[in-house]
Amino acid sequence: KSGSAVVAEIPGQRNSEIIMEAVKVALVTGASRGAGAGMARGLGEKGMTVYVTGRTVTLGDAKGWDGSTLPGTVAETAEAVTGAGGRGIAVLCDHSDDQQVEALFERIMVEQGRLDILVNNATFIHHQLIEKKPFWEKELEACNILDVGLRSAYVASWHAARIMVPQGSGMIAFGSSFGASCYMHGPAYGAQKAGLDKLAHDMAVDLRNTGVRTVSIWMGPLVTERSRIARKVNPEQYVNFIETAENPDFTAHIIHTLATEDKGVELSGRTLIGAEIAGELGITDRGVARPSYRNALGSPNEPNAAIVY
Repeated sequence: KSGSAVVAEIPGQRNSEIIMEAVKVALVTGASRGAGAGMARGLGEKGMTVYVTGRTVTLGDAKGWDGSTLPGTVAETAEAVTGAGGRGIAVLCDHSDDQQVEALFERIMVEQGRLDILVNNATFIHHQLIEKKPFWEKELEACNILDVGLRSAYVASWHAARIMVPQGSGMIAFGSSFGASCYMHGPAYGAQKAGLDKLAHDMAVDLRNTGVRTVSIWMGPLVTERSRIARKVNPEQYVNFIETAENPDFTAHIIHTLATEDKGVELSGRTLIGAEIAGELGITDRGVARPSYRNALGSPNEPNAAIVY
């Protein structure tokens, strides 16, 4: 308990154990499954202590595009992080609740005393996201991605910056996509992704000379529980993409490198296509060089260098 906010404990997790070691600490939001779970595992492979947040404690809470039950819980992700060589800590957290988020960051400081990487991944996935309908024929609830997805990333980054700036180091990363440029899944999804890119840029302006870096990564098609179902639901659209899909662990390896090497300073505030920067950094996806979709889906925006207060 922290103030009036409560972060629920996950059964079976030794969350009260306080370890003040030199191991680098990360937080991946929205990591019950999918991209978040994969990125958490990827950071675990780097030996990091990784806090993973989500709302799924028991199977059956999340559904796929076809109505089937999706696998994955925050506790399972934490176990996978530990199995990959790191230390996973599962935290039940609803990122639409600012008090729960505040308590989460307070807990990280109590238990670890630092935070080195924040991966903003939590987002609202509406059940009509990939339906071929105009936005006004989808439920209005689809715009909730601007709350849990965009606003929640701002809130988490605000808390992270208040930890990272005093310690003089850190990386705030945003999981974005080509939907920031091309039409993808409708205007709410696109606005959220474009917003994440702008957060990375503008936060980097405020964070200059603090030692804290930001980056927004455009991931390609990902191998996730939902994408496998999407391949069955819309085969004509997804079959070719899935053939070259990235493992989300790949993005984590990119973020870790940008957080720990000098190149990350140079690229702070930028929106990067994951496959392209991975090639520059010599990072592969389990030995495979992934293709960039720049020619087909668009390029990141080049923001103006002007600063107006």
